[in-house]
Amino acid sequence: MEIEEARDILLSHISGIQEYKKVSVYDALGCVCGEDIYSPINVPSFPRSAMDGYAVRSADIAAASKDSPVTLGVVGELLAGDYRDIKYAPGTAVRVMTGAYVPEGYDCVVKQEDTDYGEDRVQIYTSVKPNMNYCPVGEELSEGQLLVKKGTRIGRIEEFLLSSAGICDVRIKEPVRVGIISTGSELDDPCRPLEKGHIYNGLMSMLSSAVRETGLVCDYCLGCVDDEDDIADTIQGIIGDVDILITTGGVSVGKKDLLPKVLSEMGAKILFHGTNIQPGTPTMASVLDGKVILSLSGNPFAALANFDYYFPYIAAKLTGCEAFLTEETAAVLADEYTKINKLRRFVRAKYKDGKVYLPTDRHFSSVVGNLTQCNCYIDIPAGTPLSAGDPVKIRMMKN
Repeated sequence: MEIEEARDILLSHISGIQEYKKVSVYDALGCVCGEDIYSPINVPSFPRSAMDGYAVRSADIAAASKDSPVTLGVVGELLAGDYRDIKYAPGTAVRVMTGAYVPEGYDCVVKQEDTDYGEDRVQIYTSVKPNMNYCPVGEELSEGQLLVKKGTRIGRIEEFLLSSAGICDVRIKEPVRVGIISTGSELDDPCRPLEKGHIYNGLMSMLSSAVRETGLVCDYCLGCVDDEDDIADTIQGIIGDVDILITTGGVSVGKKDLLPKVLSEMGAKILFHGTNIQPGTPTMASVLDGKVILSLSGNPFAALANFDYYFPYIAAKLTGCEAFLTEETAAVLADEYTKINKLRRFVRAKYKDGKVYLPTDRHFSSVVGNLTQCNCYIDIPAGTPLSAGDPVKIRMMKN
């Protein structure tokens, strides 16, 4: 089965989350907005100076120059945060600092470098056009303007807009709750002494971090040994509390690859088991108690490559937000890749300025460390050797 077909089958068994809740704007980062949000105010709500200088009426200094300065009387000074009801009078100026209120009638600001810095009277050495160095009411946001559309993933810019408009609570879609179970008797917790013949479980940390980087919630990170009862009990213990369950290990054809049998005996419906992709050919998906389970290889790169393919689609379907999807694009291969693969293959690579490079020749499914030099996967069809200059399809990594 091609991974696109497997993906579509998996997504057909996922329904979007329809529950919502209110959270503080400071806790909304990465969440999906649950309603259209409009600005209740103009931002700024008053005319502001864009720099340190003097608020003036542009007509009063139309003839000003270095050789023939215009002298104005200074009728006050305003710092950022100050407010005084100063009335405009012809031939006057107000000393203002960046961000300060510009009183009505003054339509521009002369930067202080173009003056003699006068306190009671100031000489202006240049003319300034109306609205220059001046932030009008509503320059950033207008009252009633749409700030964030329903279904938008809230990022740092949305956080700025909401906070700038004085919105302190945001209605969001309930975050996707993810559970991760790593199977394998050889896996030890990184916080405990390493037993002989064991390895530390870095894969669970990597995948849980990948989930949390998206702004979703990873409620459970559990390990279990290669025992049918332990695997079944661990799955049954959390399946009701998550929206999507991810497992690692136990899906291939080894003596202790028990997951397909365990899930079948638990009554799960197997959606697919095995796809035309390397690494991670034995990746499996199933449905148990109405929840989708994505079962990945226990080899770290194989697990990550398939997680990076399937999980963005899962998150987008659950949240109704396409911001979770990863970018796919075309590039030109800068290096040779002469290996001919029997299956379609994801190869780690580095994309820059339209070209894609192979910063490493270690493409083992058990090796992850060299991904610090990579930012994409090359999607190579089966049986295809590649030379420098060949066009290729790539999919960007999220991080």
